[in-house]
Amino acid sequence: MLILLKEESYSDRTGARSLILNQPTSKLRTPLNLHCRSLPPHPPPKTAPRDLAQWLTDVATGRCSVAEAMANLANPVPQSLADPSDPAGPTADRPLETTAHVTLDLDRQRRCGFPEVIYGDGKPPEMMIEIIRRQQHAGQPSFATRVAPQAADSILTAIPQARFNPLSRTLTAGIPGQPQPLAASGPDPTAQKFPHHVAVITAGSTDAPVAEEAIETLHWMKIPFRSFDDIGVAGPARLIAAVPALRQASAVIVIAGMEGALPAAVGGHLCVPVFAVPTSVGYGATLGGLTPLMGMLSSCASNVAVVNIDAGFKAAYLAGLVARPIDER
Repeated sequence: MLILLKEESYSDRTGARSLILNQPTSKLRTPLNLHCRSLPPHPPPKTAPRDLAQWLTDVATGRCSVAEAMANLANPVPQSLADPSDPAGPTADRPLETTAHVTLDLDRQRRCGFPEVIYGDGKPPEMMIEIIRRQQHAGQPSFATRVAPQAADSILTAIPQARFNPLSRTLTAGIPGQPQPLAASGPDPTAQKFPHHVAVITAGSTDAPVAEEAIETLHWMKIPFRSFDDIGVAGPARLIAAVPALRQASAVIVIAGMEGALPAAVGGHLCVPVFAVPTSVGYGATLGGLTPLMGMLSSCASNVAVVNIDAGFKAAYLAGLVARPIDER
């Protein structure tokens, strides 16, 4: 059987393409889309009110009091924090709100699971007050990091229901209670089965401000946590004693300065992600945190990931995503 193949020249191809493009659209069988394909629409916004079971869990684990749970069940959206003169309403159909020098992403909670976080360093109090009020009006919990005490005083005057943590320099609004670690219910904590949670470890007591920022972040994300303080490598027996409890965590945050050796030591005992936070704690050769940063980045522990210097928020956010139950994502 002889099969003849027709050779198509470049002029044939370009001529055919020109013929197609010059045809009226009414004569084309299908519309042309030469540059892109259509994308699926965004999923419809899902409601995120806290249900009764979640509030009961918070009360049982000590994360909030009975009175706070009852108050929030009765009024899940804290309208008292919103400016009554603000014409902006709910944001289901208005994902972005623009004010002077601010474009507020109120759709982030639907897309990413959590609202936009306010980085407070350098922001005037009036700007943060406006952002918090708009988030509260949209029914979103507000969380600000690196807030100066003077700015916090102004915010608390305008929004008395907000809460400022001077150690972590964080400010929250619309979030019930204060961070409370999971507590052991018996004499042997290793025999107790804890729910999904994040373990927060500090190498020394001077790492507490960074750890507190991480803990406040987990509280904002509604992620349970346990704290393990001052168990650095200078006293290795302290870490060994904590390993059985650490193995129950879904993710671990390790905060250390000096030479930054603790995350690798922790990672070698665990099968979960370890988020290492280098701190600026130490003498001159630590170079403001660069020495522990380089040491952690050079770690041979495969489950160790490193965030920026003093970045307790970033480590907690990543660890919270790991520990967050799948049905809530």
